[in-house]
Amino acid sequence: MTPEDYLEGQVLLIDKPLHFTSFQAVNKLKYLLINKVGLPKKFKIGHAGTLDPLATGLLLICTGKFTKRITELQGQAKEYTGTFHIGATTPSYDLETEVDQHFPTTHITEALIHETVEQFLGEIDQKPPIFSAIKKDGVRLYEHARAGETIEIASRKTTIHEFEITRIALPEVDFRVVCSKGTYIRSLAFDFGRALQSGAHLTALRRTKIGDYDIANALTPAVFEEHLG
Repeated sequence: MTPEDYLEGQVLLIDKPLHFTSFQAVNKLKYLLINKVGLPKKFKIGHAGTLDPLATGLLLICTGKFTKRITELQGQAKEYTGTFHIGATTPSYDLETEVDQHFPTTHITEALIHETVEQFLGEIDQKPPIFSAIKKDGVRLYEHARAGETIEIASRKTTIHEFEITRIALPEVDFRVVCSKGTYIRSLAFDFGRALQSGAHLTALRRTKIGDYDIANALTPAVFEEHLG
């Protein structure tokens, strides 16, 4: 593609690696497009929906005039796959923090797991994790959390369109979820554990679809660089 193609607008499908922030992924592409394609240093580029550093998968990066589509793309349904660890919780609801509590699991059967899924289908109330980038009183929640402050977080409406258990090997449970914008899969893990009369946290997460865009068509930043030559 020519510099003009990128300036007119592209939606680039990137497979975000583990431990990369979404911001780092955008910066990597920005560097490549400036230095290998010859785009001007101040060209427009941005992503349509953050992925946590501990998550991998589909990140839509818009260039040029297509940055105007970011809000529209962010609003589309998203599909994730991943793993819950049943029987323990962490303050961040994932592996960013250490396990803080253990819970019984002897009562948990495959039938109970599949029954519990039904509680989460449709519109649900969900509280974002305290370790999230949402702002309260002008400060990001994770900053309050790291300072050891207790914050009351309001719940919000979100929609789970599909929720499927794909593997049970306790303490691990694999899943596939299709959900609306603003859904926190970490919170889903926490709430799912509580609904099982136990605890749970997220140990793996991969975003596989955003609307009609599919991870099968995405490139890692390294492969994207190779394609630029």
